Amino acid sequence: MLQSNPILKSLIDKLWNNFWSGGISNPLTAIEQITYLIFMKRLDDLEAKRERDAEFTGEKYDSRFKGKFKVPGSNESINKEKLRWSQFKRMPATEMLLHVQTRVFPFLKTLNSDLSPFTKSMENAVFIMPKPSLLVEAINIIEQIFIEIEKDATEGGQAFQDIQGDVYEMLLSEIASAGKNGQFRTPRHIIKLMAELVEPQLGQRIADPACGTGGFLLGAYQYMLTDLVRKKNPKKLSRDEDGFERSTMSAALTEKVRKTLNDSLYGFDIDTTMVRLGAMNMMMHGIDNPHIHYKDTLSKSFNEDSQYHIILANPPFTGNIDKGDINESLKLPTTKTELLFTERIFNMLRMGGTAAVIVPQGVLFGSGKAFVMARKKMVEEAELKAVITLPSGVFKPYAGVSTSILIFTKGGETQHTWFYDLQSDGYTLDDKRNKLDAYGDLQDVVERYKKRDVKKDKDRTKKFFFVPKKELVENEYDLSLSKYKEEVYEEVSYEKPIAIIKRLDKIENTIVKELDLLKELVK
Repeated sequence: MLQSNPILKSLIDKLWNNFWSGGISNPLTAIEQITYLIFMKRLDDLEAKRERDAEFTGEKYDSRFKGKFKVPGSNESINKEKLRWSQFKRMPATEMLLHVQTRVFPFLKTLNSDLSPFTKSMENAVFIMPKPSLLVEAINIIEQIFIEIEKDATEGGQAFQDIQGDVYEMLLSEIASAGKNGQFRTPRHIIKLMAELVEPQLGQRIADPACGTGGFLLGAYQYMLTDLVRKKNPKKLSRDEDGFERSTMSAALTEKVRKTLNDSLYGFDIDTTMVRLGAMNMMMHGIDNPHIHYKDTLSKSFNEDSQYHIILANPPFTGNIDKGDINESLKLPTTKTELLFTERIFNMLRMGGTAAVIVPQGVLFGSGKAFVMARKKMVEEAELKAVITLPSGVFKPYAGVSTSILIFTKGGETQHTWFYDLQSDGYTLDDKRNKLDAYGDLQDVVERYKKRDVKKDKDRTKKFFFVPKKELVENEYDLSLSKYKEEVYEEVSYEKPIAIIKRLDKIENTIVKELDLLKELVK
């Protein structure tokens, strides 16, 4: 999190303030423009690294900046080398702004083939920069940000951070105030936790039906790369700030692995801006042709049933959708998105596929017909493996909603469901969300989930225990932890009233004697 690096946080604050004072006051527009610039910088850095690696190994590599680019709307063809960040950042301000607007940005929009999801999502994208001085200031700050990130990664031993996600996270409260309903980013440590619990494997098809900036897909991506290193050379692993094992991206990202990953990760979102940000985020992490699509996964036009091995998601909780727009395959009698998404995720899974999904607490105990049917589906048509209750401050400062993680495998048989009361996620639960010294319950829940034993995990006074399916059915599939957890009340012994009165009398007598003595001394 940015809070752990005050210099980085200060630079991003400065970047945002410059955009605000420079005339771009809409938070979503600002983050989109900032992301384009970060993408330009990161693309140049990644290409330069690949060129150096190819030169070192002797392998052939055709850079994205090789050859000529035909400038749209003109007869000009320009050497692609001139479109690199390292080239145009040295230009005079006015010349640079015109160059980026008319050449560099159009080049970015055509990076992949005309049929690629990225190119389609960028069709209507616009580069907005009111004045040359704002572009110069932004480039200088982004340069400083990358220097600080490299320094942080080198000294802290951590992988290059998802800077776009950090920028996005800082602007989310502004986006919320601008009326962007439900747009809040899942904290990175919660994403890592969910990936650790479902253990995605290289070669599996992984999806998020409401992917936003692609946080869950990147979480699965990082887990798979780390798992490859774990199997080949575990000495290269280290613990991150949340206690999870991690390796550097380059340690496992061979050309063969990159090609496999290109066809493994799929994201869908109804917001075109999120689709662009998600696609660029994936590309900045080494996924050359990301499958991030502009689609409403609840609508009639979506048809991706039984396609995926793993689904990781935190779908929108709020609002209802028009009944006439709902896909015919969704049978729940409701227009509530939080319920429809549970069915959509179930339908997207292959038989034997596993999902980890965040749901609001209301889904666990709502008494309405659709609520009961949604829970029944997870218990009767899948193996509902776990219900992990999260503390209510997890999504602060953007939302205070209480949530849980549901883990279920399609086609499995529920016999017992494991409950865990996650009381601390390793961060303060106020709006500041500062990092605590320890990991909270993050590592405990992973360890206990992987070692869960229906014969041993029976004590319901603890924070984890099993509940048999029979009991879930008897309670109309209620999945709230409080329904089954047994509270321990410690008996407190008090003195008898007569003993307390005698002590008070003794104290009173002592005070009276002391007062009488003082009166004698005053005379």
